[in-house]
Amino acid sequence: MDAVIIYSGGLDSTVLLADIMRRMDKVTALNFNYGSKHNLRERASARTICEKLGVDFVEIELPFINQFFKSDLLQSGGNIPEGRYEAKSMKSTVVPFRNGIMISIAAGYAESIGAQFVLLASHKGDASQYPDCREEFTKTINKAVQLGTYSNVKIESPFNSLLKHEIVKIGLDINAPMELSWSCYKGKERPCLKCGTCYERTEAFYLNDVKDSSLTNEEWFEALKVIGKDKDG
Repeated sequence: MDAVIIYSGGLDSTVLLADIMRRMDKVTALNFNYGSKHNLRERASARTICEKLGVDFVEIELPFINQFFKSDLLQSGGNIPEGRYEAKSMKSTVVPFRNGIMISIAAGYAESIGAQFVLLASHKGDASQYPDCREEFTKTINKAVQLGTYSNVKIESPFNSLLKHEIVKIGLDINAPMELSWSCYKGKERPCLKCGTCYERTEAFYLNDVKDSSLTNEEWFEALKVIGKDKDG
């Protein structure tokens, strides 16, 4: 069986990529540049990881999203908010129907190359703010894609019921190259350690009692301060 993965180069999709490579005959990674502030940093990580794992890597440009859509996650938007995903301010990072657009393209590509599955790494923590990351959405668009493709391409999001720390646990168990992944929404040279995805990533490694090896020791101690875990070991 062959699969197409919507692959950002972030932590979640990196763990999913490493996991499904053990189950599928062939995996192709689709990377979308839709104009987010962190797209280029993510893409560089995605390209490096795919080269390391020997995965075909396809880059697709979606400039109209940055041009016409409204979101602070985009280069055309405002400042990235800081704090937990659950904070009301994080709603400003929603890119309207982003996953729906990428899934539609990935489904057409999958049918074109004879792949049976399209996978994405949405997880339970995303559901608080991002409607097109929720399990109900994945199940519903899966029905639509199967009806709209001759080969009944299936859309799956295996992490929909998992929290970030559970995904990190899987990554640790299968030795996924999480240290090469990129999460920070601000897309600078180094992670800001304060945005929602940085906060969630630090907390996930902390809950697994392991340092995030993508960070220097100094950055890790600073990240622990941000989540309020710098004094309890």
